[in-house]
Amino acid sequence: MKADHPSGSRSELMRGVLFFPVTPFNAAGEFNEEAFEQHVELGLKHRPAAVFAACGAGELHALSLREHAAIAQASVRTAAGRLPVYLGAGGPLPAAVSMCEAAARAGADGVLLLPPYLVSAPQAGLVAYLAEVAERSPIPIIAYARGNARLTVASAVELSRHDNIIGLKDGIGDMELMLRIKVAIRKQRPSFMFLNGMPTAELSASAFRALGVPTYSSGVFCFAPEIAGAFWRALNQGDDPLRDRLLETFYVPFAGLRDEAPGFAVSLLKAGLTARGLAVGAVRAPLVDPNPDQLRRLMTLIDDGLAIVQPGSVAAGLA
Repeated sequence: MKADHPSGSRSELMRGVLFFPVTPFNAAGEFNEEAFEQHVELGLKHRPAAVFAACGAGELHALSLREHAAIAQASVRTAAGRLPVYLGAGGPLPAAVSMCEAAARAGADGVLLLPPYLVSAPQAGLVAYLAEVAERSPIPIIAYARGNARLTVASAVELSRHDNIIGLKDGIGDMELMLRIKVAIRKQRPSFMFLNGMPTAELSASAFRALGVPTYSSGVFCFAPEIAGAFWRALNQGDDPLRDRLLETFYVPFAGLRDEAPGFAVSLLKAGLTARGLAVGAVRAPLVDPNPDQLRRLMTLIDDGLAIVQPGSVAAGLA
């Protein structure tokens, strides 16, 4: 096995919530760079561990290569060295490589490699896809296991031998499989990272933490960083009453609303952010935006969550 790719940002990824910004669109449906920079800057005020732009929450599936490159540049420019910046990549092999190259040109720290779209592949094919992108990427890669990219223990171990693959983000949620993968990889590569990438990851955060995987991505951080930050602190400081109250009052009902339509894991983030004062536009087809009743219920949940972590606050006025 080759030596690990040098990266001073890895330890920083373990110190807080991972911020996955949405991709704002203007009235014409084009990338709104100004709103994106405002969105990232607002998020940075709440001290996430890293920014992961143009990923699932950022509608990577719906972006052109030109838009992806513009997001990479805007992300790095706005972060200005204050924390690590990762960009999403995925889809067809040539497109994934182009995205890695664009992220590197922009000065990003690494890439989160999402599964190939639609195609189901055997383990050998998944390993080949991930390994080839990693081989051709100028910057380190975190592999994202979810959907049609479910890795076996043997496949995960094989990939971990590639010095440019520095971590695995799990969106499958099979705790026994995750533990087996983690134990097998850590025997040969102690610095390899593991991240919780489940939808509304706060619901599974305690279970992943028990496996030694404390870091997770938070969609809620996009529109309610006050709630997401309070949950992270409660989890890490052992404040079980606050953790449980946030789960019962906000996160569990939010997940119920999320499950009312495919793609709402993204749509609700954009709707909540717009409702709180930063217009980020609609989602791109084939995703759909929440209807007025769903938006009303989302705002009620945000109010309920803010009332717990910041008594007297209201959903409007994200700052």
